[in-house]
Amino acid sequence: MPPAPLTRLRKLCLALPESYEQEAWGTPTFRVRKGKIVAMYAAAGTHAGAGRHGVWINTVPANQEVMLRAKPSRFFYPPYVGKGGWIGVVLDAKTDWKELAGLLHDGWALSAPKKLVALESGRPPRGR
Repeated sequence: MPPAPLTRLRKLCLALPESYEQEAWGTPTFRVRKGKIVAMYAAAGTHAGAGRHGVWINTVPANQEVMLRAKPSRFFYPPYVGKGGWIGVVLDAKTDWKELAGLLHDGWALSAPKKLVALESGRPPRGR
């Protein structure tokens, strides 16, 4: 039996540099230094999950639009944060966990301090 969606999601999120988990609004959120949210788990039985397991990930509005058009069965517009460009990803037996890892990394890069992103990418921080 494969690991539960939250277990797999947690492993991916906590592998991101300086990330940690914090419960908020009754659900696990995954954050980076200074508390900025990268992703939020949406359990099927909660209002956030609306009957399916999912994750909400920080992204830019242009990427959100492309993903919603390309795979409407895999991606969804999450309540509350969708207007900020966030994307919802369904977590089920068809989840592409490598793709999800990439989306989480992109969300992390949007939320993390710029110096940390530069260090992680091997580039010198800007302004030096």
